[in-house]
Parts: sequence; structure tokens; C-alpha cells
Amino acid sequence: MILRLLNLIVIGALVLAAAYVYRIKFDSAAQAEKLARLRSEVRHERDEIAALRAQWGELDNPDRIEALAKRYLQLKSIAPTQFDALDHLPDRPPPPPEAERAESRDPIGGIIEDLQEPTSTGSIPAAAPPSGTVPSANAPSSATSQPASGAHHP
Repeated sequence: MILRLLNLIVIGALVLAAAYVYRIKFDSAAQAEKLARLRSEVRHERDEIAALRAQWGELDNPDRIEALAKRYLQLKSIAPTQFDALDHLPDRPPPPPEAERAESRDPIGGIIEDLQEPTSTGSIPAAAPPSGTVPSANAPSSATSQPASGAHHP
């Protein structure tokens, strides 16, 4: 009786395994078809891009543009009298004040300079620096630079 039950369980497991393998095979075949279709689309798009680039190169040819300009635009040649002397140019505008120039050069630097040091980091309040000194942002704090006595590091 137990052997028949065991045989039925094993046969059921084999049927389920075969169904699962068939499902995986079917999904992989569907994915392979999708991949082949996408590769075909990519190849088609690359061919289209190559054709458009060739057409752009043909349309962008300077000789063609010059011939079209001569045919459709009634332009005259440039005469040397059309250019003005350099001394007739307008004066250069005055430079901006120093504060505006510094902000226009480095807007993020101006924001950083206006930031204030935090009073505490985390849940432990910061120790007050000795009078007359400013703590450096790169200097390690006393809590992180010296390990606590009796602490074990694995």
C-alpha cells in the first residue's frame, strides 16, 4: 500500500516536472522569437539611419547649396565697402561688480560659503570647540579617531 502511494507520488512529481520543463521550453522559444524580431527591427532601423545619413550628406553638400542659392536667391557679391572700421564699434559694457562676478563664476561656491556648520550630527551632541578655534571639516572628531576602551572589533 505504501509503495503504491509512493509510486503515485513519484509519477505525479514526474508529470509536474515534465509540464514545468515544457513550459520553460515554450517560454524560451517565445523569447527567442521575440529576440529575433527585435534584432530584425534593429537591423532595419540601422539601415534606415544609414540611408538618411547618406541623404543628409547629399542635401548638405556645399556645391549643391551654392547652386540652389544662385538659382533661387538674387544675392549680390559682398563689397569691401560693406565692412566698417574697428574704431566705429560700440564701447564694451562695463564689467559687473566683483560680488556679482564671483557669483556668476561659481554659483555653487557662493551657496557653500553661506552654509553654517551643523551643531550636532546624529543623536550625540557635538562638543564645543575650544575658544578661538574653528573645527575643520576634514579633521576627525574625537569620537571617531580614538576607539572606545574595551570595545572588540571582530
